[in-house]
Formats: sequence, C-alpha cells, structure tokens
Amino acid sequence: MDTLQPDQAQAMLQFNLPFLRREHETTKKVLRAIPEDKAAYRPDAIAKTAFDLAAHIAGAENMMLSGVGASGFDYDVSKRPESVKTIADVLRWYDEAFEKNYARISKADGANLVHVIDFRGRTQMPSVFFVTLAITHSAHHRGQLSVYLRPMGAKVPSIYGESYDDAQARLAAQSA
Repeated sequence: MDTLQPDQAQAMLQFNLPFLRREHETTKKVLRAIPEDKAAYRPDAIAKTAFDLAAHIAGAENMMLSGVGASGFDYDVSKRPESVKTIADVLRWYDEAFEKNYARISKADGANLVHVIDFRGRTQMPSVFFVTLAITHSAHHRGQLSVYLRPMGAKVPSIYGESYDDAQARLAAQSA
C-alpha cells in the first residue's frame, strides 16, 4: 500500500464511482421494499430488525465514505439521527448522506486518496480503498435484508438480475 501512487488512486476512484452509484440505487430498492408495518421483523431473536439493519447500512456506508479523501473517519455520522424513525426516514437519510459524500469524493485528489487511514485499529489502508469496502459492506447487509423480505410478506426487487417478484409483475403486465 505504501507504493500506491496518487494517479493510481485517482484511477481506482474513477473506476469505482459508477459501481458505488449503481450499488446505492440497488440498496435503495431493497430498503423501499420493506413495508413500514413490518420494519420490526427479525428472523431470529439475535438478528437485527429490518429497520435496524436498514439504518446500519445507511450509517456504516456514510461513515466509510466520510473517510475517502480525508484524514480519518467521522464516526458520528454513522449514528442514526433522532429524526429517523421510519423506513422512509432511513431512505431520506441514506440518500442525502450519500449524495453529499459522492459529490465530495468525486472531487478528491490523488494525494488525499493515498493517505493511509486507520479503521478502528483493525486495518490501515489508503482512503480510496474504503470506497470498495463501503460497496461490499452495504451489499453484504443488503443481501441479509433481501432475505428478510419474503418472510415478512414483501416482494423482493431485482438486485443483479430479475427477481422472481419482478418477473411475475412483468408477466402480469404483459398479459393485461
């Protein structure tokens, strides 16, 4: 990691920005699929509720992206604001924080992107690497959340390919 050059970090960022945007939009589809009246659903007593998992995705992604092109993380941005009480609130918070972070990191220069930052004493990496970590972390928890949907009576949206529920809706629309 000591040999990552600013131009390489800038190339990594530019390569990952479209993926970051696309994954964000996919995650919003999964969050929107959570029925408000089922937000307390959890598949097991030790599992997070759908609401808590949605808020974790929003907060953790916001925190990880806060470190990209910066000297460290703003851990406070991962805390769910008091005003976030519904899934619709989580979606607003998630989208607003993402747009601010996306605009900021899109303009980050290579020198800041290669700056090594510490993540809770567990790992130290150039800040640009946290774009990829934010993407994979959100995709991991989005996968967990998508498994909650059908048992709670919700439809599963298309994620990387057409879902069963979206295929059924398409076929119904074609035959109508």
